[in-house]
Amino acid sequence: MTKIKERVLIANAGGYWGDDPYALRRQVESDLPLDYISIDYLAEITMSIMQKQRARDPKEGFARDFVTQVAPLLPMIKKKGLRIITNAGGVNPRGCADALFDAARQQGVDLRVAVIEGDDVKDKMSELFSQGNDMSNMDDGRSFAVIKDHVLSANAYFGAMPVVAALAHEPDVILCGRVTDTGITLGALRHAFQWAEDDYDRLACGIVAGHIIECGAQASGGNFTDWKKVPSFRDVGYPVVECFADGSFVVTKAPGSGGLVSCQTVREQLLYEMGEPTSYITPDVIANFADIQLEAAGDNRVKVWGATGRPPTDTLKLSISYAEGFKAAGTLIVSGPDALAKAQCFSQIFWEKVQAEVGRAGCVPLVETRSEFIGHDATHGPLTPQHQPSEILLRLAARAAEEAPLRIFRKILPSLILSGPSGVAVTGGAPAIQEIVSYWPALLPQEHAPARFSILQGGQSAKDKSAAVLHNSQTLSWPVTHGVPTRCEPDDTSDAQGPLGASVPSLSLVHAAAGHRTVPLMVLAHARSGDKGDTANIGLIGRSPEAFAFLQRTITSQVVKVAFGDKCLGRVKRYAVPNLWALNFLLEHSLGGGGTRSLHLDAQGKTFGQALLRLLVSVPEGVLASLPKDTQASTGELVP
Repeated sequence: MTKIKERVLIANAGGYWGDDPYALRRQVESDLPLDYISIDYLAEITMSIMQKQRARDPKEGFARDFVTQVAPLLPMIKKKGLRIITNAGGVNPRGCADALFDAARQQGVDLRVAVIEGDDVKDKMSELFSQGNDMSNMDDGRSFAVIKDHVLSANAYFGAMPVVAALAHEPDVILCGRVTDTGITLGALRHAFQWAEDDYDRLACGIVAGHIIECGAQASGGNFTDWKKVPSFRDVGYPVVECFADGSFVVTKAPGSGGLVSCQTVREQLLYEMGEPTSYITPDVIANFADIQLEAAGDNRVKVWGATGRPPTDTLKLSISYAEGFKAAGTLIVSGPDALAKAQCFSQIFWEKVQAEVGRAGCVPLVETRSEFIGHDATHGPLTPQHQPSEILLRLAARAAEEAPLRIFRKILPSLILSGPSGVAVTGGAPAIQEIVSYWPALLPQEHAPARFSILQGGQSAKDKSAAVLHNSQTLSWPVTHGVPTRCEPDDTSDAQGPLGASVPSLSLVHAAAGHRTVPLMVLAHARSGDKGDTANIGLIGRSPEAFAFLQRTITSQVVKVAFGDKCLGRVKRYAVPNLWALNFLLEHSLGGGGTRSLHLDAQGKTFGQALLRLLVSVPEGVLASLPKDTQASTGELVP
């Protein structure tokens, strides 16, 4: 039986496919006594890209970057006894293992690899639907029948359970398909501490640990609002969690590395892509983030504890991608004087020409068009201060069910360079036409996506071209659970639906009042924003308890709705998270459909948090006096 550890150190070395290619090397070479390194490569859209790669070549369909990065480090990984857990396997974990063994042979390293499979259910979709499985869209309720003939990928989100089972065989590397970002961390903790599958409070703590480190450097200074506080962004230390058997843990990073770990950086990451704070649903546990506590525990050390959990449901989330037509986007640089007026003129001329030519050609009409004036208001919209930009990057984008109208679009764009207002610079030729891959979230009963794993060993001898199969698991049984994701009602919801009408009052939080001062919201708060499909979330975090109380009184869902104008076409829901001094806003229908479907410059809402921090508010002097003394240095604003 595996000896239960008292302390486990898990480092992260990547938060997405394309992250820092040297982060893994820095973690492996660090002086910290690491036990595990987790690397997350997958997003919803990544799976469809990998499916296309595998369709062209059966040996592909995984993150080749992982093999490239880990290959030269294999001797040191073996020497230190590190275990790597990653979902780099994508839609072909076995192919990833083959490539890894090829690398191990070149290094003369004897490698034991666990391969977790079963999440890929693409080939079973028609059968599952014919059997009565609903699989309707979780966001808008549409029937799966709408897309059943256009599916590109379909993967069930596995949790920690198969990782725990595989770790019992002591592999050096665990290669997963669509195991959740949090599951690859929780699996290591369950194995090391022998947590039971129904020890829900500890499992919730493990989910929180995984959530904090899953996005790489976002927890250790990356994307931090108060970026001036970060001593150095060079060789940022990716996060490490130092975990204990009671579920508590400390977030830190390698000594001497760049970046910053503080209560503020950790709070921002906790709010990242959060939905309902009391129901963070995973295949292992429904975690309650509203119970999390944290405190500074030394230089670049933050202690986290207190998360609670409930039984998971008996369904798995299904991530489906499907083909939904085509899109194209191109740009022109328009210089001043009168840069904005010129760009607006170019936009009008362009769309009139395109629509006329599409009609003459008898093509299907464009489904959607969009003009964005980068350098003026492309990302921050109504919150952008009025100014006269010296140049505009005019971005023109369109979406269509067929390629034909977009061929006209791409021909007309460069033709404007010599036939409009003056001062235009060339930014490229005719824009490329791209296939649109859209995201469809659904639910599937657990029994339809059984997990399985294999243990393979080989690589030491260059003569041996195949790995030995040490173990092939039978289908793993999911825990029989009937947990219910209790709905957490928002504490405030905007009533407005769709674009704002004339009856909605204009945004104004600035008023003359004795004992008040007008400041940008950034003085009182920091923020982090993200996306889930077509919904953006903004976590707005007070800099003090008094600042949070002011935010809760003042920054309502309607204020946010008005602040984002026609960028948010649906409701805004607000959830209070007092233990984190935070408000979490969900902005529905604000990303143009999200993913690759969107024509927005910022299709993932990454800029929304910084936009909201520009809002001017009238604040009592007493609230300003409660702020930390370093607020002025981080925001550039005058406070006591």
